[in-house]
Amino acid sequence: MRAARFTSRSCMLFCRSSTANMNPLPINWLLSLTLVFVVSEAGLLLHKTDVLIYNDLDGGTDLTLHCKSKNNDLGIQHLAYRNNFEFNFRPSFLGNTLFYCTMQWNGTMRWFDIYVEGRDVSRCIRCLLYVRPDGPFLYNYEICYHWKSVA
Repeated sequence: MRAARFTSRSCMLFCRSSTANMNPLPINWLLSLTLVFVVSEAGLLLHKTDVLIYNDLDGGTDLTLHCKSKNNDLGIQHLAYRNNFEFNFRPSFLGNTLFYCTMQWNGTMRWFDIYVEGRDVSRCIRCLLYVRPDGPFLYNYEICYHWKSVA
């Protein structure tokens, strides 16, 4: 048996007919998805957000806080009275960024969703929150929040 011989003309015909029958939709979809990912990771879609948590408890009380997101544990922080802790991140283009913090002082434990993208993305690029006994206070907008219940 002889192997089939392809001439350059028959190869060109085969190559043309193969690419002509390919569906470009999956490739275009994949390229579009890659572009959205690259643009969002490069920070071209959403600004970088800074969160600054300031100890404003009464009587010079020290504050211990532990902030986390689904993907990031920012560790335990000890803040003396009138000191602060700051972190920054780029919100997700999916709109689901959430950071929460547990806070302890003088035997009291509270927690709060310190950054919720749906609530905060349009409010602040630099969120300044004062921790007070009755709840966090968003300085930029003079909003007093209530503590979440401890389960």
